[in-house]
Amino acid sequence: MRKTIHFNAFDMNCVGHQSPGLWAHPKDKSWKYKDLDYWQDLARTLERGIFDGIFIADVIGYYDVYKCSNFHAIQQAAQIPVNDPLQLAAPIALATEHLGIGITASTSFEHPYIFARRLATADHHSKGRIGWNIVTSYLESGAKNIGQAGLQRHDNRYDIAHEYLEVVYKLLEGSWEEGSVRRDRDGRIFTDPSKVHEIGHKGKYFDVPGYGLTEPSPQRTPVLYQAGASGPGKKFAAEHAECVFVAAPTKSVLKAYVSEIRQKATAAGRDPKALRIYTLLTIITDETEEKAKAKFEDYRQYVSYDGSLVFMSGWSGIDFGQYAPTDVIQKVETNAIHSFVEHIAGGDKSWTIDELAKFGGIGGLGPVFVGSPSQIADILQEWVDDTDVDGFNLAYAVTPDSFEDVVQYIVPELQKRGVYPTSYHPGTLREKLFGKGPYLPSDHPAEHYRDIEAIKRGQQTRLAI
Repeated sequence: MRKTIHFNAFDMNCVGHQSPGLWAHPKDKSWKYKDLDYWQDLARTLERGIFDGIFIADVIGYYDVYKCSNFHAIQQAAQIPVNDPLQLAAPIALATEHLGIGITASTSFEHPYIFARRLATADHHSKGRIGWNIVTSYLESGAKNIGQAGLQRHDNRYDIAHEYLEVVYKLLEGSWEEGSVRRDRDGRIFTDPSKVHEIGHKGKYFDVPGYGLTEPSPQRTPVLYQAGASGPGKKFAAEHAECVFVAAPTKSVLKAYVSEIRQKATAAGRDPKALRIYTLLTIITDETEEKAKAKFEDYRQYVSYDGSLVFMSGWSGIDFGQYAPTDVIQKVETNAIHSFVEHIAGGDKSWTIDELAKFGGIGGLGPVFVGSPSQIADILQEWVDDTDVDGFNLAYAVTPDSFEDVVQYIVPELQKRGVYPTSYHPGTLREKLFGKGPYLPSDHPAEHYRDIEAIKRGQQTRLAI
């Protein structure tokens, strides 16, 4: 029995997401990112293709590492301008019935007390179809523009993220008991005060003494996504994430990553098969191989060399503008995305600056597959069989055409082979993904925070000893 393949759409509330320069293609409509009808039309297309969800990336800051300037980022719209991702949740939810809505939000730039309310509100409005992609942020410009001297060191950012999650769990899982909201008109009791609790959190990074502000949403804590691929990031994902994203340039890198994440999940006391892992890639397809290749060559004419290196420099923390195109990339210790540096400088391939720019010109850090529907389906099944990955996080070359092509050509081919869903499961996003209940499972660390009064008693006991 071959594994079922799952798709996510990878997008961002901006113009140039992962394919710098392709905004200039006559068919690209990414400039409509400001318009709600663009997002609603795209969401309907994805739901027609039985995508698990649309995953909306985000950054706070801008890419100013390349040539020590943000000139090329601004010129090529390389994730600037960029709008708030969470505000897309409600219009997408209104336009669809089943599609998951994954929203990226950083633990580095917003207090957990405020964010927990925004997250729960979106889960209410979508009737339980929200996911949260937990990131720790890697752009120095973002930290500086909110008054911080600079980013926390990489590993320290995950220490903060762990405590951030603890606060969110306490607010969303424990502060309001099940059955606390009664809506008893006769007794004039909307909420039973005895079942709503102060969380009493006093930690290293956050003090949150009081009550959660929202009544329990359909999932309480929305589905948790995470894309950390460094050592601390993988540990964090194995402990907390339900869905894991990875950008693996090769099949061997992906296989090793999937195996390690599942092993770490087992060590954390979780079911390793319950984690759904998606890898980043871009599909360029058409009715025939010849048409697909012609489409790819057409797209390549619009790739921005400087725009590609803007992203590569920002993601790695290395200014690739200081090197010649033929220079081979060397490993440098930075405070940005550690896994990216490890893959390009310490992996199974040596990269020149020119090769890196061309590789990242379409689809970012994931591979690009070009071919007919049957050829692409063969490749996808091979990657799933050989790596144990669960699905693919699909970036676009041009939007919405890249997604429409997948829905028109690839989805029917995979369904014909019996390896792709033909309908959605009922219920919340968590129920659709995993076929179980709407809440985080009992082997998840959130379980520990569901009895707030017991936690506070334990804290008092420790203080008294």
